[in-house]
Amino acid sequence: MTPGLLTVTPELSASVATRTLTARALLADIARDFAPAAFANSLGAEDMVLTDLIVKSGLAIEIFSLDTGRLPLETYDLMAAVRQHYGLKLKICFPQASTVEDYVRSHGINAFYESVDLRKACCHMRKVEPLQGALAGKRAWITGLRARQAATRDGLPIREYDAGNGLEKFNPLAEWSEKEVWTYIKQNAVPYNALHDKFYPSIGCAPCTRAISPGEDIRSGRWWWETPESKECGLHVKA
Repeated sequence: MTPGLLTVTPELSASVATRTLTARALLADIARDFAPAAFANSLGAEDMVLTDLIVKSGLAIEIFSLDTGRLPLETYDLMAAVRQHYGLKLKICFPQASTVEDYVRSHGINAFYESVDLRKACCHMRKVEPLQGALAGKRAWITGLRARQAATRDGLPIREYDAGNGLEKFNPLAEWSEKEVWTYIKQNAVPYNALHDKFYPSIGCAPCTRAISPGEDIRSGRWWWETPESKECGLHVKA
C-alpha cells in the first residue's frame, strides 16, 4: 500500500482510535514497570507510529536506530526529519568497522547475494551485534512488528520474553493492520520514509530492498532472491 491510495473510513478511524488508546497505555506501563526500556526504531511506518506515541506522551523510553552503513538516502532523510519534527535526537548505533572490513575483504562487498548464510552474516554484523550493544542493561525493548507483516511473524504476541537478549520484548502494534498504521500516520501528520510513496512497504538496506508490484506480499521486496521462510535479519528470531 502507498499512503496516497488509502481511503480512511469511519470504521477504520474508530478502529485506530481504539488501538491507539491500547498502545499508548501499554507504552506507559512499559515506561513505568520496565525501566530502563528502549525502542528500536527501524524508521519504517510502524516504528514512526510508535515514535509519535512515545514522544507525544513524554515517556521515558530511549529511542535508537541502527545505521548499517548501507541504508537508502531516503532513510537518512527521515532521520533528519524526525529530529526536526519532534526535536528528538535519535541515538544511532553503528556496526564495528573492523568486523565489516574483514567481511568485505573475505567475501566481497555484495556477498550477501551469494547465499543465505552470507546474507545472514552481513545482517548479524550490521544489525544484530549493534542491537545487542544497544539493549545491554535494559529491562525491555519495544518493536514495531506486526503479525501480518510476514510468514515468519504469524502468531506474534504483544509481549514475549527474548531469551537471546535476556529481557522482555513488547510488540504494541502486533494486532494492527497495514491500513490502521497508515490511517494513524495520515491523521497525525507523522513523517515517514519517502520510499513508501514508491511502492516500498518494507524498507531495509538499499541493496536488499526493492519496490513491489500490486498484489505482492508486503515483505516480498526484502531479500527478494530468498524464500519467505528465511526472510529475517536475525533481530527477531527466537533463540
